[in-house]
Amino acid sequence: MSFRWNRRTVMLWACGFGALALLVAQLIGPRLENPPVSAKIQATPEVKSILRHSCYNCHSNETKLEWFDEIAPVSWMVNHDVHRARKHLNFSEIGNLSIGDQTVALFDAVNQIQLGAMPLSSYRRVHPGSTVSPEQLAILKSYVASQAPPDPSATNAPPKADEQRSLWTGINATKRRVQNTVGGVPFNPDYKNWKQIGITDRHDNNTIRVVLGNDVAVKAISENHINPWPDGTVIAKVTWRERGDGTGIARAGDFVQVEMMTRDSKKYRSTVGWGWGRWLGPDLKPDARTGDLRNACIDCHTPLRSNDYVFTTPIKAQNGGAM
Repeated sequence: MSFRWNRRTVMLWACGFGALALLVAQLIGPRLENPPVSAKIQATPEVKSILRHSCYNCHSNETKLEWFDEIAPVSWMVNHDVHRARKHLNFSEIGNLSIGDQTVALFDAVNQIQLGAMPLSSYRRVHPGSTVSPEQLAILKSYVASQAPPDPSATNAPPKADEQRSLWTGINATKRRVQNTVGGVPFNPDYKNWKQIGITDRHDNNTIRVVLGNDVAVKAISENHINPWPDGTVIAKVTWRERGDGTGIARAGDFVQVEMMTRDSKKYRSTVGWGWGRWLGPDLKPDARTGDLRNACIDCHTPLRSNDYVFTTPIKAQNGGAM
């Protein structure tokens, strides 16, 4: 008796093999485990309720998956995303950090929620209830603001701050030799002459951050060519301690650091096309935590992948150029 292959037979065999492969995938795929909770976040019940509802499934050791999250191969992607999220921010272990570091971590989380980067859009599509409402966001922002350290106006003496500012802006500052990062990200001493394209105020740690762009970045902004940014773009973020002057106006205090993002799609292919560097203090010493810094920067900027991993929304002048 001869066996004849027809379309129906082929479809039946294909469905059978597909079902078998799916079954095998359920058996061999990794299983997501919940480690013990060691140091929960200490916050108000209202804040913890919001975080538990919208953040804990990825950013804690108390993950509760829906049934469809546990079906391979989706479960494999979920496993990967949860482990990466826990590594970046874990509300079940955040209590092991200093109070200052906890505040900074929570500020970063709230900032990403405000930008619409968190929870991830792909997660919100299948978990619509995880979206943080404007009212909940206001509660989180108010809590973070309440955790800010005292007004530093009495601790940042003007003479010291002015002396540091002179070193930063003076001609001698541009002539100093500054090392590149261990990973080879170059320091560009001319950043002080670049145009301002943004500014941020970190009330969680009383710092002011001015964002500057080189000529390539400014040209890209004027031409609305910022997603992706062109190779050669360098964005610098300069951080100062905030110093009050008794009139309610915030002024730059002690110099903290400068960070640079350098766009080179080939050279930095392994780090999503960007090279990250950080130089600390008036001496501009490269941050020794190069490997951890690189991973931390990528993890922090990944939610902004649709914006070419850049948080800054450039300031534009009326003629379309950067201010």
